[in-house]
Order: sequence, then C-alpha cells, then structure tokens
Amino acid sequence: MNEAGHRGVLRGQGLRCTPARLRVLALLSASARHLSVGEACSRLGQAGKSLHTTTVYRTLETLTAAGLTHAVPGPGPIRYGITGEPHHHTVCQRCGYVAALATEHLSEAVDRIQELTGLRPDARGALLLYGRCTDCSV
Repeated sequence: MNEAGHRGVLRGQGLRCTPARLRVLALLSASARHLSVGEACSRLGQAGKSLHTTTVYRTLETLTAAGLTHAVPGPGPIRYGITGEPHHHTVCQRCGYVAALATEHLSEAVDRIQELTGLRPDARGALLLYGRCTDCSV
C-alpha cells in the first residue's frame, strides 16, 4: 500500500495522518515479519526515518487500538503486524520469532480443538501456537 492508501486507512479510523503513523504503517506493510518496537526503531533508523522509541511504542498502541495493527505476545517483546486477512500466529518460545499462518491451513484443527476443549479463537479469529522455530530447534 502506498502513502495515499495509508492516509485513507488512518482517516477511515478517525485518526490524524501524522508522520510517525505513516512511517510505522509503511514499515509494517513492507515487512515480511512481525516487529517489536526495538526492531521497528532500528529499521526506521536504517531507512533514515528515525523515530524515538516512545513515539514508535505509542504509535503502535494507537494503531492496535484502532484495529489497524495487532500485537502478538511471546517470550521477549511484543511484536506487531498489520491487520488484514484473519490469520493465526506461530511463536517461537526461545527467540520470539512470529510467523503468520493463514486460517484455512488450520481450519480442521481449530474445529477439533473447539470440539475437544471448548477453546475458541479470539475476536479476530486467531490462535497463538507456541513451539520452536527452525533456527532454535537445532
């Protein structure tokens, strides 16, 4: 999505189009990963678009409250991603790496989990699955 698209998304949620919000949305949209506040600050700095850590944190909290981003807890810092199509997350228990997993890949498993335990996905239709990523399972 380009800057005009990000502006439209922010305005659609009744939010002002601040430089910080536009930078963070652009960063998360372009990233193939969910990012922590620290990772976001580092990448913004590398791109010559530095923001103070507190600004990035507050921006992500605002965007998450508006439903434009979502927060994924895990070991270590919370990581944030763009909210789009409903998806589940896998979280590495050792390094905290977060990966998105399309809901259709787990639909039968989610139905079975509900049947066995009564556990249902959250309001976004998401489950968190914890384990170890390829790098940490060695």
